[in-house]
Amino acid sequence: MNIGFIGTGNMGKILIEALLESKKIQPENITITNRTIKKADAIQAQHPSIKVVKTAKEVVQHSDVIFLCVKPLDIHPLLIQLKHDLQPDQCIVSITSPISVEQLESISDCQVARIIPSITNRALAGVSLFTYGKSCSKKYQQALYELFSAISHPVIIDHSITRIASDIVSCGPAFFSFLLQKFVAAAVKETNISKETATELAGQMIMGMGKLLEKEIFTLPTLQEKVSVKGGVTGEGIKVLEAEIGPLFEHMFQQTHAKYHEDIEQIHRQFNA
Repeated sequence: MNIGFIGTGNMGKILIEALLESKKIQPENITITNRTIKKADAIQAQHPSIKVVKTAKEVVQHSDVIFLCVKPLDIHPLLIQLKHDLQPDQCIVSITSPISVEQLESISDCQVARIIPSITNRALAGVSLFTYGKSCSKKYQQALYELFSAISHPVIIDHSITRIASDIVSCGPAFFSFLLQKFVAAAVKETNISKETATELAGQMIMGMGKLLEKEIFTLPTLQEKVSVKGGVTGEGIKVLEAEIGPLFEHMFQQTHAKYHEDIEQIHRQFNA
């Protein structure tokens, strides 16, 4: 199967590198392009067998599956541009959440899927979120699922939970990275530990916690229960978190959903113009 990438920014590059590392695809089966072609050239410098082309049309000509790794508002004009080049036996895959598979199918005669990845996929870990269009054949559904099973845990979702699922899977690493940095900064401010040591300890703690969850040794609630010995130090820390965290995460999700609906409205105007 030949795979194309239109857009080699952060997430496009992450997907290419993860899929190559997984050995599920070979570099000679990949064709890429980018608005700033130097970004595509940089990837080719690391993997010389990858084909770099100048236009999206050329990517389509060389590919069975085409990943659209561009900004949400760039997808509609891109598909209008490629309307007569995409064929029914090809499949386009959008990686952006505000655009539904139904919208993609409304202006394209090829097969359609949406796969929302996570930066964690670069470590061949984490979740990828799948929604198949009605046009997407069993052949492509199976091929895409197997492809992403090598770099993630694929989960098929309904469009109605797209935003919250993306918040958890795709935005989550940034959210918890921010919180972890605050955790480290407070440790440094309140004690004589160095930032380097605190960062190392916090990073190793998070990785160890992940392994406990991965191996199903503990659940999130039992992790808290096992560490929070009655009358101990951890319990005192939990009291502060309970008292001060308040509706923080509710407000965060409200904000991400507000931006999501703003994006949806802009995209709706594009697709219904």
